[in-house]
Amino acid sequence: MTPYTIPAQTRIGHVHLKVADLERSLAFYRDLLGFSVTLLYGDQAAFISAGGYHHHIGLNTWYSKDAPPAPTRSVGLFHTAILYPTRRDLAVALKRLVDARYPLTGASDHGVSEALYLNDPDQNGVELYWDRPVEQWPQRPDGSLDMYTRSLDLNNLLAELR
Repeated sequence: MTPYTIPAQTRIGHVHLKVADLERSLAFYRDLLGFSVTLLYGDQAAFISAGGYHHHIGLNTWYSKDAPPAPTRSVGLFHTAILYPTRRDLAVALKRLVDARYPLTGASDHGVSEALYLNDPDQNGVELYWDRPVEQWPQRPDGSLDMYTRSLDLNNLLAELR
């Protein structure tokens, strides 16, 4: 095969998740995280988005209505990552989670980004994060990226709201 590099402007447009209960998933993605519903297919599927895009996340029960979560130790999606435009926006999301007493599974500083980790009601992993400006990304002496995983100071993040 001829070597190929995907265009730099390529983006991942949306994720479509199998869920057990559409209303329960909408309570999480729409009511808690703040996505807007752009289209409902009866009680079987919904498309949701930020900012009026046709959909960032599809939710459906076509093959999964009332099904249990997928086993943790199996192949499949590790998590869906939702990129917030600013650190303050991530702090607002954290405050909503804290106020709703919604549990986090982790919170990390990766050098290039800060991230909150949680599971949706079907135990699908969700990462909420913001990227630091590229010029602040840590680099190794040879100029390559130096990502890491350190504990994220949640109080410091919440201080963005003061």
